[in-house]
Amino acid sequence: MVKPENNCIVIFGASGDLTHRKLIPAFYHLFANGLLSEEFAILGVSRTHYSDAEFQQRLKESLTANEKVDPQVLDAFCQRLHYQAIDTKSVEDYATLKTRLDDIEQKYHTKGNTTFYLATPPSLYSVIPQCLAAHGLNSEENGWKRLIVEKPFGYDLATAEQLDKDLHAHFQEHQIYRIDHYLGKETVQNLLVFRFANTMFEPLWNRNFIDYVEITAAEFLGVEERGGYYDGAGAVRDMFQNHLLQVLAMVGMEPPAAINADSMRDEVMKVFQSLQPLSENDLNNNLVLGQYTESDVRGNHLKGYREEPGVAEDSRTETYVGLKMFIDNWRWNGVPFYVRTGKRLPTRVTEVVIHFKKTPHPVFGANAPENKLIIRIQPDEGILMSFGLKKPGAGFEAKEVSMDFHYESLEETHMLTAYERLLLDSMKGDATLFARTDAVKACWKFVQPILDYKENPEHLYGYAAGTWGPKEADELLSRDGREWRFPCKNLTNTDYCEL
Repeated sequence: MVKPENNCIVIFGASGDLTHRKLIPAFYHLFANGLLSEEFAILGVSRTHYSDAEFQQRLKESLTANEKVDPQVLDAFCQRLHYQAIDTKSVEDYATLKTRLDDIEQKYHTKGNTTFYLATPPSLYSVIPQCLAAHGLNSEENGWKRLIVEKPFGYDLATAEQLDKDLHAHFQEHQIYRIDHYLGKETVQNLLVFRFANTMFEPLWNRNFIDYVEITAAEFLGVEERGGYYDGAGAVRDMFQNHLLQVLAMVGMEPPAAINADSMRDEVMKVFQSLQPLSENDLNNNLVLGQYTESDVRGNHLKGYREEPGVAEDSRTETYVGLKMFIDNWRWNGVPFYVRTGKRLPTRVTEVVIHFKKTPHPVFGANAPENKLIIRIQPDEGILMSFGLKKPGAGFEAKEVSMDFHYESLEETHMLTAYERLLLDSMKGDATLFARTDAVKACWKFVQPILDYKENPEHLYGYAAGTWGPKEADELLSRDGREWRFPCKNLTNTDYCEL
């Protein structure tokens, strides 16, 4: 694997949770596996005052407590960690940051190559780039400069467009990396290889053979300590607008001309452009919004959403969204995509289910097993294929059987985590798995009618915590003679289950 060029990573929000839980562990594992450049440095930036030694010690303790580490490797890694306290809203303070970066460039021979990671509240997404530009830290005259932006990329269509203008006022599109960790998952990327590298599947991947498609992203946990944030966001903004639409694009896209950023993202954009706009009838009949209520599951009391810390007592924020939607193009015309996501569902699972049409042969008729292809993104990552074989005994009755593959069987292969893969790609300048500005706008344009619709307090259904959402979501499929698959934590267990 080709290593990145020498570079410095500047993490704004270095004292925050994202840095400690995701970013620093990802950089440590990349370092431990020899995937980083020979000369690199990480500079943490935040308002809190730490010395380099104090910052290194805090991260060393965090890594030791939460990761499997080699003490010698950890010591070597921590020597590359540095810290600078500034007021990120004060443009004058960035002069200190510039001086610090000059020192790091001299020490590590980074040639000015710098990645700025905004692990901050979204309110700073427009402020920090402006301050960086005021001191020339966006200029690529001396090395490349890249800006990684965490979701949310806006709050709705209008704010997304404004954020886009603010970012492009100081950074060019090729410098901006909008990170969605779902796209960094190995199993999401494998959708493309599975489809386009196997002649037995690609010819069937269309309206002639596929009856419908399910995409599920279920979480067993509630909002936990994120109630304050979540109550202003909801499931539509938190999961549907970004993660699930990106997965849908991977399922629905045409084969790219090449495996590179431009070709891949062009095909993703074509899917978003082909999404059938949501009419008033769709919003009233093909959309279900829900909120979990208290319940007891196996002797454990689960709070209702409105009882969670930071959530308003009369909140109408949705914790579940189910939608029947269509892609209006040659490949998918008339094939419904049923998409759902929710909190406090029976298990944590993300998967895509391709339901193939039943055989037209009258010998087997309605009793023929349905062919299904289940692509499990998390947990128990793998692929399950369901098809019919003769049931032992007299006659020709067909029985459903399955074949499965699990990623854990590839034990000799080190699988990069989502953040490891995306951080490595950003340092290499590979934007293939990062969202492009036109795709972000297209997603918000599609979702905006849902955001407007959910302002009506009547459009919200309750569901008991630990169940699969409102009964109205089952009706999305049942009125079409279909039903949701109820997945288990174990990919090959096809019976309804709870944790």
